[in-house]
Amino acid sequence: MNTPLSWIRDYVPALDCTAKEYADKMTLAGTKVESFEVLDKNLKNIVVGRLMKVEPHPDATKLVVCQVNVGDVRADGVDDNGNVQIVTGASNITPEVIGALVPVVLDGGKVAGGHDGGALPEDGIEIHTGSLRGVTSYGMMCSVEELGSDHNAYPLAPESGIYIFDDALISELSLKPGDSAIYAFGMDDTVVEYEITSNRVDCYSVIGIAREAAAVFDKPFIMPKVEESGSDEDVHDFLKVTVADAELCPRYTARMVKNIRFAPSPEWMQKRLRNAGIRPINNLVDITNFVMLEYGQPMHAFDYDTLSGHEIVVKTAADNDQFQTLDGQMRALDHTVLMINDGEKAIGIAGIMGGENSKITENVKNVVFESANFNGVNIRLSAKKIGLRTDASSIFEKGLDPANTVQAVNRACELVEELDCGEVVGGMVDIYPEPETEKRIKFEPDRINSLLGTSISKEEMLAIFRKLELVYDESSNEVIIPSFRRDLLATCDLAEEVLRFHGYDKIEDTLPVGEATTGKLSWKLRVDAAVRDTAEYAGFNHAMTYAFESPKAFDLLGIPADDPLRRAVVISNPLGEDFSIMRTQPLNAMLTALSFNFNHRNENVWLYDMANIYLPKALPLTELPDEREQLCLAGYGDNIDFYVLKGVIEEIFARLGMKERYELKTDAQRPYFHPGRKADIYYGGKLIGYMGEIHPATAERYDFKQGARVYLAVLDMPVVTEFASFDRRYEGVARFPAVSRDISMLVPKNVMAGDIEHILLQRGGKLMESFSLFDIYEGLQVKAGFKSMAYALTFRAKDHTLTDDEINSAMKKILNGLGGLGCELRS
Repeated sequence: MNTPLSWIRDYVPALDCTAKEYADKMTLAGTKVESFEVLDKNLKNIVVGRLMKVEPHPDATKLVVCQVNVGDVRADGVDDNGNVQIVTGASNITPEVIGALVPVVLDGGKVAGGHDGGALPEDGIEIHTGSLRGVTSYGMMCSVEELGSDHNAYPLAPESGIYIFDDALISELSLKPGDSAIYAFGMDDTVVEYEITSNRVDCYSVIGIAREAAAVFDKPFIMPKVEESGSDEDVHDFLKVTVADAELCPRYTARMVKNIRFAPSPEWMQKRLRNAGIRPINNLVDITNFVMLEYGQPMHAFDYDTLSGHEIVVKTAADNDQFQTLDGQMRALDHTVLMINDGEKAIGIAGIMGGENSKITENVKNVVFESANFNGVNIRLSAKKIGLRTDASSIFEKGLDPANTVQAVNRACELVEELDCGEVVGGMVDIYPEPETEKRIKFEPDRINSLLGTSISKEEMLAIFRKLELVYDESSNEVIIPSFRRDLLATCDLAEEVLRFHGYDKIEDTLPVGEATTGKLSWKLRVDAAVRDTAEYAGFNHAMTYAFESPKAFDLLGIPADDPLRRAVVISNPLGEDFSIMRTQPLNAMLTALSFNFNHRNENVWLYDMANIYLPKALPLTELPDEREQLCLAGYGDNIDFYVLKGVIEEIFARLGMKERYELKTDAQRPYFHPGRKADIYYGGKLIGYMGEIHPATAERYDFKQGARVYLAVLDMPVVTEFASFDRRYEGVARFPAVSRDISMLVPKNVMAGDIEHILLQRGGKLMESFSLFDIYEGLQVKAGFKSMAYALTFRAKDHTLTDDEINSAMKKILNGLGGLGCELRS
């Protein structure tokens, strides 16, 4: 929300403060000022001048020498008659425009920027007397860009030339040479930008902000007095309105204007709109924009002569209806979208945008002003559903005051008459079947003080309420809430108002009261934290990736067309095709991040992410998808390979107390992995994740150079969490000695280390304290189809010293088990 400070002063005339004071006090009172811009901060010594003479430059074909009268202003180069010599190359300054009024910056003055509309210097540009091809120029005539504006605000200004004041502006402001051009342009103002919370819908208007400013500075607030105007005719003789759904349209107000006369708006209105960031167009359009800014009530104008049956019907659309909006787009509708219709067809989407079939053109003769109140939730859902969010819908969706519709439409009609834009028809269509009841809140000063931790008197609270137009009913001890304060619903809201105007800075420090409770992380968060800590301890850096993804990811990964992973949730209003679905796997995002690092010459990169994936239970969606968190570990470089990644996973299992044996099954059907370097990970009989080296073809599609090896592992956290345990049992220092045995054997190549270690644990029983693989070899000395593996075994009993018989018995069981795997002891 942007408001010119001068517009605020229209309703709070006694407001006398600097822009900085205004911003600080408004922010402290809860109406946060995001920033403010003093429009003339870089403008100085710029006046209105009259072109008296235009002559060719004696030594330059593209320059002219002008004599400009600046009235009583005195500066370097201005003679006793008020004339000053200025040299310019502007193409629109010719003898034909002699007598025109133009903005002139004199010696020592400043302009905001260059005539080309480029980036504005922070401190403006100083103008000094200078010589152009041997002729002295004592200043400069200005374009709109040099005055800090642009062609969006002044569409009639020349594209490359000096701004010439038009006759209407001269007449309205009685401009003459020597007057301030800064004032004539409306640049003697400050524009304030606010951050308004969605519950304060009243502050999405100049009047609402002015009410706040009056209360903050304790100054009188003067509400515009608007009288219902119009001819002796009755609008009901011209227009019939029917509201079929009063729940979605609580109030519908309409008035009619005949014999529309288009013309530019007066300068005072154009200044207000320009400084608020809206381009003036013509009197009719400007009136609706002005009222929307002033009252915060969006309005729409329909061409009366295009309304079939001269009738308006407010009702919902039918499923599968199509409607073309003013922007030329066809919109798909359903039975939840509220429409404005005439006697035969839809002519607008309520609260969002009008239709192409009823737009206002230059040939319009009669218009209907619509000022309605719509259900905010329905407007928000409808705008989202049809993919069209407008300035109007963004206001309507917050829930407006139904009483505002009458004030706004009457204000628009008053301006129509004031600007001689047309003839207002008498009367008003006002359909309001269920008027809102008066809202009251019990006044409990003790409770308010208890909530705030203050001792504010009842009298001070009531004084604050009076400033805010809240009425106290002493007989019932209730505070009557005005309809425009939609946010005040309970005592806690009244307490907030008291605190805002009493002053947050006046609250004294107090110790907290109440019983302390022990907080802790949920089980899932404890598991997640342990996994993150382990990954970071192992050397992985946390990567943050998007849940939105491109459908192209499936092709990049080489996922088959019939793979369930391709069944993704499609986003209805995506940022673009690259963010149009919810991801069903974490691989693409992680490989994209690795590729970015690889192509920026980062040599060794290890990344991890706790990424959510979204697996739909049915398409189209009938319920929320299965949202699963998955740990993704990935990396490339000299220090990572399949076994390093496997070791990190084992470290995670150990940290989570997962002591059972896990299995790696190499028959996994995952086309993005190298066929000989991949595995599915099983724990407790459940698929818990997968890992492997990325297939060279997949790596190439992600722009990894040939030969680069990329490794990736994924753990499904919901399943991991099932098996996690943080229970730990303390065991004292061993009292009895350990016994070591080494075992060296020939092992078939298809037998994995995990199979052997399973035998060692199973057959070693309680006596097996630990084991470690200390040698593995394949070569000429080992017979074909086998590999040599050697383990160090450690045995220990907790309650006695082991005997040879016990050790030999355990070793015999182990050797029998290994023999079943095809292993042979080496001599």
